[in-house]
Amino acid sequence: MTHTHDEDPACEVAHGDAPVQETGGETGRTLVAVFASPVAECLLRLGAELGFRPVLLEPDPARGLDGFPAVREIGGHVDATADVVLTDHHRDEIGPVLRDLLKSPARWIGIMGSPRHVGPHVRALADLGVPPDEVARVHRPIGLNIGSRTPPEIAVATLAGLIADRNGRPGGFAF
Repeated sequence: MTHTHDEDPACEVAHGDAPVQETGGETGRTLVAVFASPVAECLLRLGAELGFRPVLLEPDPARGLDGFPAVREIGGHVDATADVVLTDHHRDEIGPVLRDLLKSPARWIGIMGSPRHVGPHVRALADLGVPPDEVARVHRPIGLNIGSRTPPEIAVATLAGLIADRNGRPGGFAF
């Protein structure tokens, strides 16, 4: 039986009957996971499946992830196509790393953490003299509110939120 999907081109894509096309006119998307962690590994692996160019930014040379060579500095790795996710809000480096990321052309910057309390990045950035309007550019919480608990679930929620945000859809990051 042959199906036709005149009403929704996305259905043809899902069935393999049409080529997948980039959305939003963008080409070459970058996902920067900051700090080697179980969530970063899932983000980068799943992000690659979703068409992101995965980049692990890990300032500590003693840390890394199998399969994802770490870059130690922002350098040219964070451009206007970059969605940046800090995957650990307990690291001492969050202030300097975020300060430098806020100077970059990154499209979006977020840090994981509970919405029930003020994130430690706020104080860390204030202590470095980063103005409040710049601190406010750091998204927290991140990801769709689906009750994620495990690293893969957190990665899925985060990536879904990034895709919704990029495509101007209501999934977004609202809690």
